[in-house]
Amino acid sequence: MSEIILSVKDLTISFQTLDGKVSAVRGVNFDLKKGETLAIVGESGSGKSVSMKAINRVLPQKNTVYDQGKILYQGKNLLELSEREMEKIRGRKIAMIFQDPMTSLNPTMTVGKQIAESILIHEKMPKDKAMMEAIELMRLVGIRNPEESCKNYPHQFSGGMRQRVMIALSLACKPDILIADEPTTALDVTIQSQILDLIDDLKAKLNMSVIFITHDLGVVAHVADRVAVMYAGRIIEIGTAEEIFYNPQHPYTWGLICSMPSLDTKDASLYSIPGAPPNLLHMPKGDAFAPRNAYALAIDFEEEPPFFTVSASHAAATWLLHPDAPKVTPPPEIIRRQHIFNSFMKKDKGGEAYVGSHAASGR
Repeated sequence: MSEIILSVKDLTISFQTLDGKVSAVRGVNFDLKKGETLAIVGESGSGKSVSMKAINRVLPQKNTVYDQGKILYQGKNLLELSEREMEKIRGRKIAMIFQDPMTSLNPTMTVGKQIAESILIHEKMPKDKAMMEAIELMRLVGIRNPEESCKNYPHQFSGGMRQRVMIALSLACKPDILIADEPTTALDVTIQSQILDLIDDLKAKLNMSVIFITHDLGVVAHVADRVAVMYAGRIIEIGTAEEIFYNPQHPYTWGLICSMPSLDTKDASLYSIPGAPPNLLHMPKGDAFAPRNAYALAIDFEEEPPFFTVSASHAAATWLLHPDAPKVTPPPEIIRRQHIFNSFMKKDKGGEAYVGSHAASGR
């Protein structure tokens, strides 16, 4: 059994606002294994980024309240560490890639200097050696002619190349865990595929664990070993990528899969989950998804469902899995869209079906 490198237990986070208490994360539990990629998927506002930023303790201190829970890394609860202790972990052991590299990179510094500075913060070495390491990192992430490119400023790079710089920056100290917060959202499809393959290749080379935050199920199928689906601050289904895509159990997961565009769709309309996520200031009674759930039972409006075990690696929080619940057939659109994932799933990277087979070309 693979070693568990990170364990999040009953994580509950709220924000104090002028309007009241916002329940942003509600009892999140998951383990991250050494060398695996765990994808966190869900709509905007589902709590994906808040949960992951909590791991690195980069949420605003002023109004963030960690109501309960633990984040265990190497036997230590990160929520109990001082800021000075966290500085030894943040970036060095647990690194993050953010969505927009242009807002994350310093526009007044060359990219080589920024990467070298990150190395110098955590490692004691001469500046010239740190710059040499920065150049090698740029070479590793596929930036051509890194000796010259390291002298350039962020605005002199394309969007895809800036994201490669951000990846090099995050890898500067060879972290154990890389958290990628929607790193391909602003990129076109071709560059997106290259970046996904690059992260996957670097994970294997450096033996990292990766947490990938996204709302794009195509991206999830491309990179993930396991998938956690979040809704209204709570994980509502978790399992291997194959289990989530080919045997989904929660109606919200069904909705996400049905929302995937398909070239084979007969009409021009695209399915969307009706309604909107709940107001996290005033959480509804029972299951937060019940008002949007066409398969909701009476109990959904009264009690929040516990997790029911589907397999040793698969669980979902839906009353439809209760032994006394009526048998419900998933919508047929799921079957029609599951073939889409065949070309995305990580089965054979050398095969023609693998989307990223021509990626990481440095373009």
